[in-house]
Amino acid sequence: MRSIFIKEINSFFSSIVGYVALLVFLVACGLFLWIIPEYSILGYGYASLDRFFAIAPWLLLLLVPAVTMRSFADEFRTGTIEWLSTKPVTDIEIILGKYFATLALIVFALLPTLIYVFTISNLSFPDVGLDTGALTGSYIGLFLLAATFAAVGVFCSSLTANQVVGFLISLMACYLLYTGFEQLSKLPKFSEGIDYYLSMTGMEFHYNSISRGLIDTRDIVYFLSIIALFVSLTRFSLNRRK
Repeated sequence: MRSIFIKEINSFFSSIVGYVALLVFLVACGLFLWIIPEYSILGYGYASLDRFFAIAPWLLLLLVPAVTMRSFADEFRTGTIEWLSTKPVTDIEIILGKYFATLALIVFALLPTLIYVFTISNLSFPDVGLDTGALTGSYIGLFLLAATFAAVGVFCSSLTANQVVGFLISLMACYLLYTGFEQLSKLPKFSEGIDYYLSMTGMEFHYNSISRGLIDTRDIVYFLSIIALFVSLTRFSLNRRK
C-alpha cells in the first residue's frame, strides 16, 4: 500500500494538472474571502471564518473530483491495472493507497488556509477572541467532508477509463450527496415531517452540525459510513472489471 501511496503522490505532482488544481483552489479561496464584496470577510464586520467554511465545500466539490479523476481511469487507459494485479498487493490495498494519497493532497491544499485563522485573529479586537470550538469543529467537518468526496471520487474513477467522464460523474455524485437531499427536503410534498429525515440523509446537514463546534459522534459515524460504503463499492467495481 505504501508503494501505491508514493506512486500516486509522485504522479500527481509530476503533472501540471496537480499544481493547477491546487492553485485554482487557493486562489479561489483568496478571491472569495478578500476580494469579492458579497463574500469578503473585510466587509462582513465580524472576526469570523464562517464565510470561508460556507464557500470551501463548493470549492472542494471541484478540487476533489479533479484530484481523483485519474486514480483508476488512468490505470485502465494505460493498461497498468493488469500490471498492478500481478504485484503482491490486494485490491483493498490498491484502493486505500490511492485513497490515502488523495487525503494527503487534500490536507496539503487545506494547510495554507490556516493563515486565515492567524489573519482574522489579528484583525479582531484584543478582548474578543476567536471561537476556537467552532473553528476546530469546522475544520474537522471540512476534512471529513473532503474525505467523503475523495471516497466517492475514487469510486467514480473506477467506473470508466476516461478521466473527463470520471470527473463529471464524481462531480455530479458529490453534488447530489452534499446538497441534493437538502434541496429535496425543501419541496412542498416533503414538508409534513419527512423533510427533516430527508435532510439528515445528505452531507450538508452533518457538515453544518459539526461546524457549530459540537462534535457529535452521529455525524462522524455518518461520514465514516459513507467512506466505507464507497471504498467497498470501488472494490466491487474492480472485481467486476476483472
